[in-house]
Amino acid sequence: MDQFGSVIYLAFAAILAMSVFAQVRRHGRREAAARKATERHGGDAKGPQAQHPHIDITHCIGCGACINACPEGQVLGLVGGKAALIHGEKCIGHGLCADVCPVGAIEIVMAPPTMTADLPVMTSERETNIPNLFVAGELSGLALIKNAVSQGQECIDVLARRLPSLRRRLGQIGKAVDVVIVGAGPAGLSASLRAKELGLSSVTLEAEEFGGTVAKYPRQKLVLTSPMTLPILGQLRKLQFGKEDLLAIWHRAAAKANLQVRTQERVEQIALGDDGLFSLQTPKDSYRALSVVLAIGRRGSPRKLGIPGEELPKVMYTLIDAEAYRDKRILVVGGGDSAVEAALGLAHQKGNQVTLSYRKDSFSRLKDRNSRSIRDAMRRQRVVVRFNSQPVEIREQSVILEIPGGRVEAANDYVWIFAGGMPPNEFLQSIGIRLGMHELSDAVREEARGVA
Repeated sequence: MDQFGSVIYLAFAAILAMSVFAQVRRHGRREAAARKATERHGGDAKGPQAQHPHIDITHCIGCGACINACPEGQVLGLVGGKAALIHGEKCIGHGLCADVCPVGAIEIVMAPPTMTADLPVMTSERETNIPNLFVAGELSGLALIKNAVSQGQECIDVLARRLPSLRRRLGQIGKAVDVVIVGAGPAGLSASLRAKELGLSSVTLEAEEFGGTVAKYPRQKLVLTSPMTLPILGQLRKLQFGKEDLLAIWHRAAAKANLQVRTQERVEQIALGDDGLFSLQTPKDSYRALSVVLAIGRRGSPRKLGIPGEELPKVMYTLIDAEAYRDKRILVVGGGDSAVEAALGLAHQKGNQVTLSYRKDSFSRLKDRNSRSIRDAMRRQRVVVRFNSQPVEIREQSVILEIPGGRVEAANDYVWIFAGGMPPNEFLQSIGIRLGMHELSDAVREEARGVA
C-alpha cells in the first residue's frame, strides 16, 4: 500500500471509530437516563393506567426497535442492555412496540388489578358472569381502535359457534334476534359488520351518533392505530387516520353490508328472562335477543365540576368543530390529552384567546406529541396555561378562577370542561354484571350457562 493509500485508510478508520464512539456514547446516555428514571420512579412514576407492554427479558436482544417505534416518547428505554418500561403512564397500548420486536419478546397486557378493579369480570372469550352477554372495546379496559375492532369480531365469532345449540335450547320466540349490539363505536361496528358477514340476525343501538366516541373527536384529529382487519372491507394497513377518514371507512363498510344503526337510542335496561332470552328497553322500543354485545365505552356521562354557572349554555364538555369558534375568549379546563388537544385546536382559529386551567402544577400524563405542542404554544403565547388554578364560578361574560393567593375574574365567551367521565358502573350493576379483577374460571362460566 502506498503512502497516499495509507493516509486514506487511516482517515477512514478514524471516521469509523468516531462514528462508533458517538453511537456508543449516545447509547450510554440513553441507558443512563432510562436507568435514572427507573431508579427514581421504581420503574414507573404512576404506573400504567390500562394496556401496556410486558417485556420478556429472557428473549429481549436489546435492539431498541421497540423504543424507536413508540410515538408516545419515553415509555420504553434500555436498561442493562434490555428493554424496560420507564414511563408506563404515557402508554396508550397501540402495540407498535410488540409489532416491531424481531424476537417476539413484547406482549400487550392490562394494568395491575388494583388499577382495573372496576372493569367487568370476563372470561377469555369476553363473556361476563351473565351467560351470552359479552363485552368489547373500551369497557373491557383495552380502549384502542385496533383492540376494539378485534374484540368486536371475537365476540361474534364465539356467539356464532354457540348459536346452533342456543337456538335449539331457546327457540326463536317472538321477534328475538340472534344478537343486540349496544354501541356503534369501533367495537360495536366491528361486531355488527361481523354479524352481517356471518348471516346472524342483529340490531345495533347507539345512544348518540354513528362512530361513538370517534365521532366526538375534534375535526381532523389524527388517530394512531396498527394494521387491522375490518369485516366486510378487509385489511386496513395504514398506521394513522384522520377522524373523517376513519368515519368514512366505517360508513362505506356499513353501506356495503346494508347495516342499519339505530342512533339516538340509549339502552336503559337489559334483563335476562326466565326463558333465557334478553329483553332490552330504550325510550323508543323494546328488543329481545339470544345474546348481547356491550360496546358502550367507559367514560359514560361527562364529569361535572359542580360549580355555580355550569348549567349556562356556553359550557360544553366535547369539542366537535373548533373552526366554528373565532374571535372568542375561551377557557379550557383540564390537564389531559383531550383538554390540551381542544386548547390547541381552538388556539389555531383566528382571533381566539385561549386559556387552559389545570389544578396541578404541571402536566404529567400527556402524549409526547401533545406535550411538545403545548410547550410550543405556551412559548409562542398562543395558549395561556394557568397551573394550580380551578374555576369556582362561571358567569355570563366571565369566569372566576381560584389561584394561589386569591381569585381572579377573566372575561369569557365559552368554557370547555374535560374532567373525565362517570363510568357506567351503576348501569352495569343494574344488569347484574360483576365488576372485579379476576377472569372467570371455566367452572364458574359453565355453571352460569347451566351446563355444569
